[in-house]
Amino acid sequence: MRAVIVDCAIYRKGRRTEASGDFSDSLSEARASGDAFLWIGVHEPTADEFERVTHEFGLHPLAVEDALKAHQRPKLEVYDDSLFVVLKPVVYDDAEDTVTAGEVMVFIGDSFVVTVRHGAGAPLAAVRHRLEHDPDVLSHGPTAVLYAVSDAVVDHYLEVADELHLDLDALEAEVFAPDRSDTRGLAARIYAFKRQVLEFRRATVPLTLPIERLTGTGVPFVSAQAQPFFRDVGDHLTRANEAVESLDRLVSDILSAHLAQTGVRQNDDMRKISAWAAMAAVPTMIAGVYGMNFDHMPELHQSWGYPVAVALMAGLVYGLYWLFKRRGWL
Repeated sequence: MRAVIVDCAIYRKGRRTEASGDFSDSLSEARASGDAFLWIGVHEPTADEFERVTHEFGLHPLAVEDALKAHQRPKLEVYDDSLFVVLKPVVYDDAEDTVTAGEVMVFIGDSFVVTVRHGAGAPLAAVRHRLEHDPDVLSHGPTAVLYAVSDAVVDHYLEVADELHLDLDALEAEVFAPDRSDTRGLAARIYAFKRQVLEFRRATVPLTLPIERLTGTGVPFVSAQAQPFFRDVGDHLTRANEAVESLDRLVSDILSAHLAQTGVRQNDDMRKISAWAAMAAVPTMIAGVYGMNFDHMPELHQSWGYPVAVALMAGLVYGLYWLFKRRGWL
């Protein structure tokens, strides 16, 4: 079990004290104090590894199943003995220009917090470190932990949105570059970017309803004094969702513009091919007529027949070239 426990401590009046090895004793100690709570952080546990935590804290089996399997949508569920919240932090990879979503599950109950992390993008270590240096906030108990975790996740959404906007600006400049002739693979890159935006959207949009519930009343294990703080988280989440909607709309517009440009470019190519084919058809037709080997044909035996035929072909080709050039086909 120690292999998956990232950290375990009792916090009394916002100050950290190390917990004993037995969860039950540590939890009883925190509850007996009246102003303390136990915070356990777990990283990607298996069912057997998490069984003891489930038993000691009385976690609901459905919530435990979600915490173990991961791949959950952001949500908030209320059970008899605990509150279960799912958050999806996202990480932006500068090298690959990709967005990867992790998962953080937070159990809150009577004098305890259990956080379960999946993936590498959860900011729990930084959150714990920051809270331990701000005992006034941490003294508000498990609610402060839930607020700090959700605030850190949502604030990072805004940072990722800014990074994606920079990538989108670069992609837009590439699509509308006036001297760009090689567009191979550009559509695939636009679709890949749209997939990144979709992954980002799956993390931000479903979180709206849980945050709205936390800003209201009637949610157990959440202090009423925390409502203004969760409203601030909700404001930041609204900004993140607006940024996601903007990204999705802009990348769709860029894709449409790229497809329209491709269609126009193909039409231009077809007009050029048609113009050159028409210019090639005229001398071919004349040469074909005089190549039919009939004895009685006009000017067939005249000495000036050949140069006149060549001059006629050259004149007609030049006339077609001038006409197509004037109309912008060439």
